[in-house]
Amino acid sequence: MTRDTTTPAKTGAGSSALRLSAYLPYRLSVVSNKVSGLIARAYQSRFGLTIWEWRVIAVLGEGAPMTAQGVCEATAMDKVPVSRAIRALDERGLVRRTRRSSDRRASDVELTGEGQRIYEEVAPLAMQYETSLLDGLADAERERLMALLDALEERADAIAPAANSSD
Repeated sequence: MTRDTTTPAKTGAGSSALRLSAYLPYRLSVVSNKVSGLIARAYQSRFGLTIWEWRVIAVLGEGAPMTAQGVCEATAMDKVPVSRAIRALDERGLVRRTRRSSDRRASDVELTGEGQRIYEEVAPLAMQYETSLLDGLADAERERLMALLDALEERADAIAPAANSSD
């Protein structure tokens, strides 16, 4: 049976009822969870990392040290899971925190040698999963997908201040 995921269900006087199979935030969440779960099994069983810990390692593996707030911004994760992940990684010796001399309340976080080794082992696996996921798409479709994701992210950023002002 084929689901219609393009048009919302109509009820009453022209109003639309929520149908999860056609609701973009729900669909994005489901796809994100499935894709994250693919690679998660590899780093969870091999290194005992949570999804949040891996995301911190992945963003720090890109290069420069950053604050916990920087990690939050780079990953779009909330402060609490980022703080917990950094604390757990620090306790395991996978990251190190260095207090900033300019702001004693903030610390720069960076991977240790062991954290970098894990990043270098898991990152290629992550890239292999991405390649497998995208293999069924033509180059033009891949480019369009990335452009659409960029556009949705920009739109979400533009809407966020208005949504927060209604609190």
